[in-house]
Amino acid sequence: MSQPTTLQPKLLKIATRRTVLKAGATLLLSLLGHGTARAAQIIAVRVWPAQDYTRVTLENDSKLKATHFTIKDPHRLVVEIEGVDLDTKLKSLVAKIQSNDPYIAQVRVGQNRPGVVRLVFDLKEEIQPQVFTLDPVGEYKHRLIFDLYPQTPSDPIAELLKKSTTPPGLTEKTPAELPTTAKAADDDDSDGQKLTRLVTIALDPGHGGEDPGAVGRGGSFEKNVVLSIARRLKTRLEQQANVRVMLTRDGDYFVPLNVRVQKARKVQADLFVSIHADAFVEPTARGSSVFALSEKGASSTAARWLANKENAADLIGGINIRSKNQHLASVLLDLSTTAQINDSLKLAKSVLGEIGTINRLHKAQVEQAGFAVLKAPDIPSILVETAFISNPEEEARLSDENYQDQMADALMRGIRKYLLKHPSLIRRRLT
Repeated sequence: MSQPTTLQPKLLKIATRRTVLKAGATLLLSLLGHGTARAAQIIAVRVWPAQDYTRVTLENDSKLKATHFTIKDPHRLVVEIEGVDLDTKLKSLVAKIQSNDPYIAQVRVGQNRPGVVRLVFDLKEEIQPQVFTLDPVGEYKHRLIFDLYPQTPSDPIAELLKKSTTPPGLTEKTPAELPTTAKAADDDDSDGQKLTRLVTIALDPGHGGEDPGAVGRGGSFEKNVVLSIARRLKTRLEQQANVRVMLTRDGDYFVPLNVRVQKARKVQADLFVSIHADAFVEPTARGSSVFALSEKGASSTAARWLANKENAADLIGGINIRSKNQHLASVLLDLSTTAQINDSLKLAKSVLGEIGTINRLHKAQVEQAGFAVLKAPDIPSILVETAFISNPEEEARLSDENYQDQMADALMRGIRKYLLKHPSLIRRRLT
């Protein structure tokens, strides 16, 4: 009878120890499981350097929290990201910084403390950073964005004047070939010199950077095709006397829709031409189109669908919704006038007629819809869909340099005919 009494304390001690070990193991597994759930997985790291600003994107499977601050002497941007561990994707950011990046000299990446990664950007000049997150959209998961803007942005008019000299070896056309010379007596200034009419054209290659635009079945990106066509068109237009051209983007980076409009207005553009390569759910859709803004709704269901798709570029490309200028921008975009739309329709008709000589037209007439990028209140503005990149045959043509040249030639002829036919619509400028 005494044996059970002797064993009871031992059994109780063993049971207690097992309970403690089990509880400890449960707590450890709980902590490990909780840590695994909290640690975000980096999907991709991308860098988009440009003269306007440099963007760094971290795409991940969950929303990240980040804090940042700047340091002077030398200039640095320090970013601390919570809920993530240093991995090969984050380490790859070091090699993605190019030597010709306008703002970043190099970046250092390290595990600052458990669950916190620190990025230190060594800068080439003082910058104004914007750090913000984007919710999943389209093909993208969560994104953490670092936009590095220069403290002192360049003057767009000064930059345009710097680039508007006639290239060596080119002969300027006579002033009579474009309505660029004003001979009226009221154009005389106090020194007796003549003022000349200078045409400023804003070309807007759609999409860019984080926003690839439409993607063809063969892998062609709309953003690359339209930039190539825009550059070719710029060269042709600048061969005309007293014509200067501004590109809203001249590289692979994202420009918000309202910023494209603001850039054109800052250089006091006379015309705005946005260049795209259409896509549709059916690969059989084909042909070129030209669009103007509408005050009364879209001219067709397809035009409305396309406008909605193009207006979603800001969501895909990614804008900081906390930016202080968003309200002002939305006000400006609501000031479009009937006169602007009427002038835009004249420009669109002229361009559509020339495009029809090199490619089948999707619609024989100019279409209209509420494209945000066409809402400059004082600039005739059109959007050109050069072809359907979703159509395999047209994708092949869009990727062909000869077709790009033909499209640039057709656009140049259409713009030139509009200028010749409506000289009174061109603002007067000093050369």
